[in-house]
Amino acid sequence: MNYWLVKSEPFKYSWDQLQKDKKTMWDGVRNYAARNNLKAMKKGDHVLFYHSNEGLAVVGIATVSKESWQDPTTDDPNWVVVELKPLKSIPEPVTLAAIKQTPSLAEMQLVRLSRLSVSAVTEAEYKTVLKMGGL
Repeated sequence: MNYWLVKSEPFKYSWDQLQKDKKTMWDGVRNYAARNNLKAMKKGDHVLFYHSNEGLAVVGIATVSKESWQDPTTDDPNWVVVELKPLKSIPEPVTLAAIKQTPSLAEMQLVRLSRLSVSAVTEAEYKTVLKMGGL
C-alpha cells in the first residue's frame, strides 16, 4: 500500500462534504507532479485529507476507490482524476505548524513542496501523522 496527501480548501470541498457525499472524483489537478501522483495511486491506497488555506490541518483519511482515468472537466488527455472515499476522521486535526515542529516530518512533501496539491507520503510519515491525530 502507498500513502498520499491531497489538499482542498474547505470552502471549495471539505472533509465533511466528502463524508456526506460518500465518494468524490478528485478533479481539476493541473500540475504535472501532482498529476503523476494521481496516476500512481492504486485502489486501496490511503490518502490524508488536508484542509488548505483555512484550517491548515490533516483532518481525515480517505481511500482510493477507483484508479486514474481521463479528467472529464477537460478535453486535454494530459489530466486525470481518481475516486476517493472517506475512511476515517482524525480525532485531533494535525496542523501544519505541528507537522513542521516534528523532526521526523521535516522531509515530508507537504513541508518541502508546499504548493503541491497531491503529494506522496511515506509509511513512517503516515503513521506519525495518525499518531499525532490520536489514531
